Amino acid sequence: MFRVLTPGFAVAGQLQPEDMATAAAQGYTVVINNRPDGEEPGQPSGEAMAEAAQAAGLEYHYIPLRGGGLTMDHIDQTAAVLAEGKGPILAYCRSGMRSSTLWALAQAKAGGDPQELAAQAGAAGYDLGPVAGLMEQLKQGNM
Repeated sequence: MFRVLTPGFAVAGQLQPEDMATAAAQGYTVVINNRPDGEEPGQPSGEAMAEAAQAAGLEYHYIPLRGGGLTMDHIDQTAAVLAEGKGPILAYCRSGMRSSTLWALAQAKAGGDPQELAAQAGAAGYDLGPVAGLMEQLKQGNM
């Protein structure tokens, strides 16, 4: 269910409130929700997920990203959560792709190697080819 990109970061498709206890049991301490509320009928709200995460003892962050709506604010918010380093992080969206993308962009901005980041995401089943150029620009500090 959780796809590990690094020992401290994993992604998943849409989670349910009951998955928060599973995440905590597997050692995750932080959850990032990258899925906007109301994106799909029957999807649990960010509020319901926050309550479930808190009940499971997890720190919760809501950084919703709509397809085609990527901003530097999304990257900066993700980078801030990653930098806090309060333990293993689990991020989710509809499929895990947006969460993987935000992770890689934030890591590139912090100086991570874009090719290595793409390989890590690729090993988990996510193709970051469409944001390769953006990762390079972020690494170079051109954004």
